[in-house]
Amino acid sequence: MSAPIHHVAVCGAGAMGSGIAQVAAQAGANVLIFDVSPQALESSRQRILGWLDTAVERGRMAPAKADEVRSRLGWVSALDDLGDSELVIEAVIEDIAIKADLFARLEAVVAPDAILASNTSSLPISRLARQLVHPERFVGMHFFNPATAMKLVEVIAGAATAPDVVARIVQTAQAWGKIAIAVADVPGFVVNRVARPYYAEGFTALTEGAASAEEIDALFRGAGFRMGPLELTDLIGQDVNFAVARSVFDSYFGRTRFVPQLRQAALVDAGWLGRKSGRGVYAYPAGADPVSADISGIEVTDEHRNAAQALAANPGDLVACAGVMVGLTAGATARAESGRYGQPVVLYDWTASGGDGLAGFAVSHEAAVPVAVGVLAVQGRPGCRIADRPGLIVARTLAQIANGAADAALEQVADEAGIDAALRHGANYPFGPFAWADGLGRAALVELLDAIAAETGTAFYRPSPYLRATA
Repeated sequence: MSAPIHHVAVCGAGAMGSGIAQVAAQAGANVLIFDVSPQALESSRQRILGWLDTAVERGRMAPAKADEVRSRLGWVSALDDLGDSELVIEAVIEDIAIKADLFARLEAVVAPDAILASNTSSLPISRLARQLVHPERFVGMHFFNPATAMKLVEVIAGAATAPDVVARIVQTAQAWGKIAIAVADVPGFVVNRVARPYYAEGFTALTEGAASAEEIDALFRGAGFRMGPLELTDLIGQDVNFAVARSVFDSYFGRTRFVPQLRQAALVDAGWLGRKSGRGVYAYPAGADPVSADISGIEVTDEHRNAAQALAANPGDLVACAGVMVGLTAGATARAESGRYGQPVVLYDWTASGGDGLAGFAVSHEAAVPVAVGVLAVQGRPGCRIADRPGLIVARTLAQIANGAADAALEQVADEAGIDAALRHGANYPFGPFAWADGLGRAALVELLDAIAAETGTAFYRPSPYLRATA
């Protein structure tokens, strides 16, 4: 095991750079924060020291510990002051020319064995390193915002990065209390690549009128997510989220499991960027309206109870209930399933088992709605009727995320465990895509994706070869 890194520099005194510096200092490193802007340095100082004061006041940190952290922090405006750094982490604007110039100047300041790391979320590590004298000591160290709270760090090796440098940065991030995942140098790395369908499918469902924005977000909260895809894009910023979508899509020459959404582009064009502009998918400060449904007056029959019990025992089957076939979506529409069975059909969207959040359902015939609601009422769960579309909303989104994760595993961007950890700790998913696929059953997932691809006529829903091979 390599010796711990004691002297760290962070270039960029913004929110991300300050957060990284605070994480390192709290873990015991001596940290210098560099910026050419006196205002940025002062803002960083106030941000970190104010956080420490608040932590002491609220009993989250002992006064002596806060004093130790303060003593390990410094703010400087001269690059020469970083000469003793063992690790320099860049967290400046996402501009490749600015970053490359900074690293070239850093090479003239730090020791030949000092590690240079970029916190870039999208720029190729190999491209950033190609003008360096020592590209072997250059690595990606991608933190997630806010760095003080988010557990994941993606550690990215460029073409010239030495394996021992990757190992040391993984070890360092772990010593700082992070979950460090070594990933390949590909556009979007893991999280910004695999998570794209979460947002794109949300906008697709909205554009197709599958449900209202409030209902779409509520359905994902019912599936265990902290925020639905539309409200999350408002929080991130529609301009930022759309720019990342365009960047990843263009970098893969369109060979992705999503496409940038025209509905989102229209928000950006209108200046409706989300919370920061006062309006996005929703208007603020109100935001999304909560979606609820009163199930107290629904009459639950023995047929409803028997159907709910049968579905719990055999979730992959359609079961009979009062002249209606009910079951979980397997990709085909309720209309298509009704044609096969010769009876009305209710299809339920995927949702977290054991919860009481909103659950979506689609029907082939209007008369099937009371049965759909009654079966859900057995579980104490309110229902939301959504459009009858292939894969419905949540299941289709999660299937496509798992599809993208399988592509990433096939291309050896990271292994299954690493990809699951990345999405759980970098995007706050309640489960990793492979864990979800295994819960559903990989063979069932392949069938679901095949059915969605067939009914939509859209090739990017076809299952990844990795899924077929591991099903």
